[in-house]
Amino acid sequence: MMARENMLKQTYQAQAQILKVLTHPARLAILDILREGEHCVCHMEAYLGYRQAYISQQLAVLREAGLIEDRRDGWNIFYRVVDRRIYDVIDAAKTMRGEDPGRAAKTAVACSCPKCNPAG
Repeated sequence: MMARENMLKQTYQAQAQILKVLTHPARLAILDILREGEHCVCHMEAYLGYRQAYISQQLAVLREAGLIEDRRDGWNIFYRVVDRRIYDVIDAAKTMRGEDPGRAAKTAVACSCPKCNPAG
């Protein structure tokens, strides 16, 4: 019986950890940006208006939780979501608030990275 209780406790702790990570507005905003595909920190900085160091802190939390991963391309590091099912959770929260989960408040940003500005 004790082994079963420990297994249940670990399961709920793992679930709670994912939900804890999603309780931060900046992390939700970052995940919303990454919904479109991979992006660099400079893109997130331009879109969100947060300082690079702050965004990097939030990215570290998301990476540690296993929600995002990164890849290096020269000087740039691009981030992407590991498992898109995380958007099912986020969209469920939006629906519970009466929001349209398909609607994201996106605007064009002035980002100088090679992906956003191929002409350099």
